[in-house]
Amino acid sequence: MRNNIYIYILTIALCVFAIRVLPLTIIRKPIKSAFIKDFLYYVPYVTLSLMTFPAIIDVTESFLSGLLALLIGIIAAYKGMGLFKVTVLCCLSVLILEFLL
Repeated sequence: MRNNIYIYILTIALCVFAIRVLPLTIIRKPIKSAFIKDFLYYVPYVTLSLMTFPAIIDVTESFLSGLLALLIGIIAAYKGMGLFKVTVLCCLSVLILEFLL
């Protein structure tokens, strides 16, 4: 089968269009279900986490430095540090551990 880029572009465009338009056309009333509201509230966070956490571990030279950065980031975020401080701590931990190894 011949690769036709226009078919791929059309398929992606239809998928994106369906994802954005279907909720607007199907759901016309305000959502009252607490379960669905909570589900929709956390979907962006879960999606971002699923994309970020594997990359944190895989992007470093060693698995150990990525794992350490992930753990330090989780602890720093749990302690209430801001995004910039957490990022700096994670980067420093990877830099130091990679330098030591």
